[in-house]
Amino acid sequence: MTVPARGFSLFRSHLGRVPGLGGSAASLAGAPGAAGHAVRGFRSSGVRHDAVIISGKEMAKQIQKEIQQGVESWISLGNRRPQLSIILVGDDPSSHTYVRKKIRAASAVGIYSEIILRPKDVSQEELLDITDQLNMDPRVSGILVQLPLPDHVDERTVCNGIVPEKDVDGFHIINIGRLCLDQHSLIPATASAVWEIIKRTGIETFGKNVVVVGRSKNVGMPIAMLLHTDGDHERPGGDATVTIAHRYTPKEQLKIHTQLADIIIVAAGIPKLITSDMIKEGAAVIDVGINYVHDPVTEKTKLVGDVDFEAVKKKAGFITPVPGGVGPMTVAMLLKNTLQAAKKVIY
Repeated sequence: MTVPARGFSLFRSHLGRVPGLGGSAASLAGAPGAAGHAVRGFRSSGVRHDAVIISGKEMAKQIQKEIQQGVESWISLGNRRPQLSIILVGDDPSSHTYVRKKIRAASAVGIYSEIILRPKDVSQEELLDITDQLNMDPRVSGILVQLPLPDHVDERTVCNGIVPEKDVDGFHIINIGRLCLDQHSLIPATASAVWEIIKRTGIETFGKNVVVVGRSKNVGMPIAMLLHTDGDHERPGGDATVTIAHRYTPKEQLKIHTQLADIIIVAAGIPKLITSDMIKEGAAVIDVGINYVHDPVTEKTKLVGDVDFEAVKKKAGFITPVPGGVGPMTVAMLLKNTLQAAKKVIY
């Protein structure tokens, strides 16, 4: 079954602190359609159902509607329309695909966008000159550099070249630092997407065991920060007990951790890393993995995550698909950051 689009707006409260079986605020609030899904996903007796499949596409559509309304409201007050500037280096097909998706999504919510394309042999100095110009341009609300960059360019230096208040990817050292201190910041879009999925689906985090598989500074680390920090702080966290593993954690050790986890978030870049014997009944599984593998049936390349989806969905309580899960939500949260940057909500 798939979580329906309706009812998502009902899950905006701090769900991590809601007590009770299943952790669903909807079940306590009596939201139609949502409560049954949340309770069924976690019950431990009776007929076993497959996991609730969380549609990131549908959730992203709802968020984009909210952003569109926010943009129009902002403009109606006499403000300039938000603008997103994307720096794209080289001719990597995946990067070009991701950027096209961002441009289309921005247009759909009423945000201006532009692509600044440079060849793969561009110098780091030229990229820093571009970010300097965009930093000073009052028309530009948000800036992002599509990663990865060529080997001769230091990604951290270029990302830090964007002023924090326009850093809609949330990669600047100040935004990361504020995130780690539980302060308001522009949060990395993928981490924000995972957190938003958890909150809007009504998955309880308060006092729960969470395993994050992946330690990247752009994804795994900020996800862990969001989930383990105090729910009463300036930037509320999930109050969960978080274990961080990664691709070099021995498989037998990883299995010990994941079997205890109420929530498993996987961003390791290893197809079928998480199998059904590694999770407990009713766990929530969020798959952030992006892997292109050969399909022996179609003889084509297909996109898969880090989870053995077909097997795990028979045991999990909630699960996100790949594609159609975290990906669309990441784009939506990027647009939300762009609107926040335009409104200067944080800086």
